[in-house]
Amino acid sequence: MVLKSIDAQMMKKMFIASAKAIDSKKEIINELNVFPVPDGDTGTNMTMTIMSAAREVNALAEPDIASLCKAISSGSLRGARGNSGVILSQLLRGFTKVIKDCNGITVEIAANAFTKAVETAYKAVMKPKEGTILTVAKGGAQRAMELVGETDDLIEFTREVIKHMEEVLDYTPELLPVLKEAGVVDSGGRGLVEIMKGVFDVMCGKEADYQLETVAAPAQTAQQPAEKRPVNTENISTADIKFGYCTEFIIILEKEFTDNDETALKAFLESIGDSIVCVADDEVVKIHVHTNDPGLAIQKALTYGQLTKLKIDNMREEHNEKLGLEQAAAAAGSSAASENSGAVSGSTDQAANTETPVKPVKSEVRKKFGFISVSIGEGVNEIFKGLGVDYLIEGGQTMNPSTEDMLNAIDAVNAETIFILPNNKNIILAADQAKAMTEDKQIIVIASKTIPQGIAALIGFVEGKSVEENESAMREAMKNIKTGQVTYSVRDTKIDGKEIRQGDYMGIDDHTIQSVGTDMIDCAVELAETMLDDDSSLVSIYYGADTTEEEALKIADRISGSHRFVDVEVHNGGQPVYYFILSVE
Repeated sequence: MVLKSIDAQMMKKMFIASAKAIDSKKEIINELNVFPVPDGDTGTNMTMTIMSAAREVNALAEPDIASLCKAISSGSLRGARGNSGVILSQLLRGFTKVIKDCNGITVEIAANAFTKAVETAYKAVMKPKEGTILTVAKGGAQRAMELVGETDDLIEFTREVIKHMEEVLDYTPELLPVLKEAGVVDSGGRGLVEIMKGVFDVMCGKEADYQLETVAAPAQTAQQPAEKRPVNTENISTADIKFGYCTEFIIILEKEFTDNDETALKAFLESIGDSIVCVADDEVVKIHVHTNDPGLAIQKALTYGQLTKLKIDNMREEHNEKLGLEQAAAAAGSSAASENSGAVSGSTDQAANTETPVKPVKSEVRKKFGFISVSIGEGVNEIFKGLGVDYLIEGGQTMNPSTEDMLNAIDAVNAETIFILPNNKNIILAADQAKAMTEDKQIIVIASKTIPQGIAALIGFVEGKSVEENESAMREAMKNIKTGQVTYSVRDTKIDGKEIRQGDYMGIDDHTIQSVGTDMIDCAVELAETMLDDDSSLVSIYYGADTTEEEALKIADRISGSHRFVDVEVHNGGQPVYYFILSVE
């Protein structure tokens, strides 16, 4: 069997098959993670990223290659989770840039697309590290270019590319010592190989179900904006709302969208409403408009392409609901105060905390600064809210938020400049990708890798200072923070000379695993000892959902007993997975 060209129908099957291929192996890929922590691993992140694109591909009934490329690129960019997911989305983005204008994919076109994919992915990573998915992708691209002129059979071409990628994958432990010590290959590279194998199966005519089941998108991790101070609603009426419908959607472009097209579309939207956001890239246009006739906006948008993520909210109705809830809360507070004149001043806050949450209405007045933070646990949420965070994205180690979660948060915060705090090294690339896709606001990603770093950065912000001054101060504040976390091992392994058994407690600092044992308190204290030095002045202990304040206080007492001049504070973090988070400054 010889295959010299791939058409749109085969390409659709290939992409869905590749998504199914990695989905079927994601747990095996997760097991390759070097650190044996219970987290959102590589296999899961890559699967969720490619499945986001696969759902859009599956929705195209009679696609051509151009429409498939738009669905693949936009779906993977918005759905990207974790560093591996972001890198995968960039590989797909680069690949589709080359093939989108082709009627069919040949060996030469595929080889050029592989090369562009690798170039795009390397550019997206600030400090590319060899021995990772990037190395495996680069090896595949190099072999692909060597095969141009040697064969015009895509089956032979793909077989040879995969074979070389597997050889590079097997060599990754020689490039990253931590892989060699753990006795594993790179997990992201393995995921990429599985994706390629799914493609190859379709080329070879393997019998399979190439339809993707309709699966609900993952639960949105973005929370409602953090609570604001109560406002006086006595003199507010729905008459103040000039345009009643908040209308949002994404256009999947079906033709070139020029600067003139963007100007014309913005002008049209301004003629029917206000609060316009029109952000375009090569594949999609994101629209937000307040209007009295959403149908006009939708009809105009359909002249450019297909619509997805359509959402229309009746702002007058929401306003009335909000007003009614606030008045009810105020009445309850007033009644409680009259019945018990000796009640503390905070009693009205308790009355306002009803079972039915108040849906915040986005302010039309754009403020100077806004803050978005990734958070874990109710206690940590409250700390971030107290430090002025406008929008919390629930996520972190066990579920890395997607680029789309970041974009939704950015859209919800009405500020000229927005600081994003990822608070996890595996979320920084998704935040950077969201920044690159935002044009109507200044986005600054403060690359916090831990919750304590994020808290320190927020404390470093000073109202009244310039953007540049605050960005510098926030980054500087993080440098003074050491972070430790106590969790458990999900498998047997060996790291840095430490023998770790499944179920052992582990104390992990900013660099590696520092303590291992069968006693949680001992493990936490040993971790703290490795972090403390003569310059340390404060230790903050955040206890998680599966531990108690009493256990945290035992750790605090032992630290205080051996370090008389160090203050120790205990906070309810409420975080899952990590029994304790320690911050040393």
